[in-house]
Amino acid sequence: QVRLVESGGGLVQAGASLRLSCAASGGTFNSSGMGWFRQPPAKEREFVAAINWAGTNTDYAGSVRGRFTISRDNAKNTLWLEMNGLKSEDAAVYYCARSRYGGVTIPSYHYGIWGQGTQVTISS
Repeated sequence: QVRLVESGGGLVQAGASLRLSCAASGGTFNSSGMGWFRQPPAKEREFVAAINWAGTNTDYAGSVRGRFTISRDNAKNTLWLEMNGLKSEDAAVYYCARSRYGGVTIPSYHYGIWGQGTQVTISS
């Protein structure tokens, strides 16, 4: 069973950058699509970004496109989310998840394994 552990969250000022990491262990990583989701305070969980198994195809939510970059290194069993130009509305708990499929997919029900989340807080 794959275990996902996120790290890299924290408190930053608006406009700053953060790089989130997701370390996978205990199972198959390099044949699965991966995704980042977030849950802002008092809101539903939402899609942020997704990447296919090879790292050659990505997709982003419109609110983060051009500011966030998802990437992966299958040799290191690691997924990243580079976040630039952070805004107050980016504040949330960020989760990485492993898809049941190898390609890029958005719906959360396509993801079967989730990490515990890492908090991102934005100060103005």
